[in-house]
Amino acid sequence: MASFRVAVLISGAGTNLQALLDQLHSPGGPIEIVGVASSRAQAPGLRRAEAAGVESAVFEIAEHDDRAERDSALGDWLDSLGAELVVLAGFMELLTPEFIGRFAGRIVNVHPSLLPAFPGLRAIERAVEAEVEETGVTVHFVDERVDSGPIVLQEALDLSYPARIAEIEDRVHGVEHRLLPRAVRLIAAGRVRPDPDDPRAMLVDDDD
Repeated sequence: MASFRVAVLISGAGTNLQALLDQLHSPGGPIEIVGVASSRAQAPGLRRAEAAGVESAVFEIAEHDDRAERDSALGDWLDSLGAELVVLAGFMELLTPEFIGRFAGRIVNVHPSLLPAFPGLRAIERAVEAEVEETGVTVHFVDERVDSGPIVLQEALDLSYPARIAEIEDRVHGVEHRLLPRAVRLIAAGRVRPDPDDPRAMLVDDDD
């Protein structure tokens, strides 16, 4: 059986990329990370790809006429790899509607809140400012709006006050490093499908 081919987009340290490499990556196995693309040439996560022997490339907007041209080049590269799923793992730039349409239903993102609460930037800080009792992590498919696509998996974390942002970030990252690989594994196994009754949800056959 051919491997399920996954590409990962990063912008920084790549700790979620490392979790995917450690828990899923198996050349010739059920799931293979076939490429890592970064929006920044200096992203430390590129070294993680190199250490794992995974092909990598850099797609900085400054090297292209505009975002649309950059996203077109990125899309061509992903297609050349035969990527079946594109995972945003700390990719800190907006993608054009054309790119999202090109890979519709094949892009997932991990976000540090219980969506639909606190979409966008500073999700953890905004949750603390609102003094909510819990936050968490969401893995969702990407659509043309910000953090609004159908939800695959969520996991909650209780909050207590006074709260320290750094401690919450560490806890959130721990959840991300478990939840994102789990979601990708379920998608690769064909155990995730749209919920006909809720456009913001996916039905997940999760026996784990």
